[in-house]
Amino acid sequence: MLEHGGRLQRAVQQYGISRENWLDLSSGIAPWPYAIPEIPLRAWARLPETDDGLEQAACVYYRVEQLLPVAGSQAAIQALPRLRRPGTVGVLSPCYAEHAEGWRRAGHRVRELSQEQVDYYLDSLDVLVVVNPNNPTGQLIGAEQLLEWHERLARRGGWLLVDEAFMDNTPQHSIAAHAERPGLIVLRSFGKFFGLAGVRLGFVLAQRQLLQLLAEQLGPWTISGPTRILGQACLLDSTAHQQQIVRCAAASQRLAAILGGAGFAPHGSCDLFQYLVTEQAVQLHEFMARRGILVRLFSQPLSLRFGLPACEADFQRLAQALSEYTKEQP
Repeated sequence: MLEHGGRLQRAVQQYGISRENWLDLSSGIAPWPYAIPEIPLRAWARLPETDDGLEQAACVYYRVEQLLPVAGSQAAIQALPRLRRPGTVGVLSPCYAEHAEGWRRAGHRVRELSQEQVDYYLDSLDVLVVVNPNNPTGQLIGAEQLLEWHERLARRGGWLLVDEAFMDNTPQHSIAAHAERPGLIVLRSFGKFFGLAGVRLGFVLAQRQLLQLLAEQLGPWTISGPTRILGQACLLDSTAHQQQIVRCAAASQRLAAILGGAGFAPHGSCDLFQYLVTEQAVQLHEFMARRGILVRLFSQPLSLRFGLPACEADFQRLAQALSEYTKEQP
């Protein structure tokens, strides 16, 4: 299994700090979960049904005509590579590591590329995978560039797979509206923006025929009844969407200011995290962990990702720890 953020229980055991005393900034998940609606008993007692309104609510939210709910976008990341014969897949890297891993496991040749290398290699690829905004760097690629790459791939029957897991905060940059084009697949995550990662819900936006093939691959009842009701309620709450967008943007900007003020100006960001490349990543990660603050460590390149603190006390705690770290440095 690959490493991911959110491994709080492991940190509890490793550092001997009780769970309630941790400040977990290791995942790019909004720290303000949406309110859970009342879940009727029938949602627990009956098999899920697909005509309950979830798909319609999601189509309105993402502004598309068809989509497929999945048990978190991770389910699609693992299943989509099995819908193509083994070929050559480019993955814009660094990014969420499960993408490259999923294609390799399905027998494809994976070439990890920088953005500058894409144009050179694109005509030799069967699939190009882009995380936009990127996780963990926060880099955002414009819709015009993505659609140009898609057009070149589609001429040869290729795919452009765009993972928009962190796009909800900046929906104006999404290419979801173009997902009906053959060979264009857009993944959307529910849990990050809505702060409800534990419900395991995501959506695949693509041409209807591909969605049908993917649904057959995944099988029936992939989304639980309670999750379907919860997801529908959250997707329809447009007032809360705007509140979450504003709150995340303000928190991300403040987080960047705190890091910069401590001498660690971020190298990338989105409205759900800040990304820092530093040779001190390992030492800083360990220093924070010993004080009950968990951040995400990456090795290629050496870097850290900081999720959003939820409240004033959490911001102050992070700022104090960073100040203590800088004072200890020679």
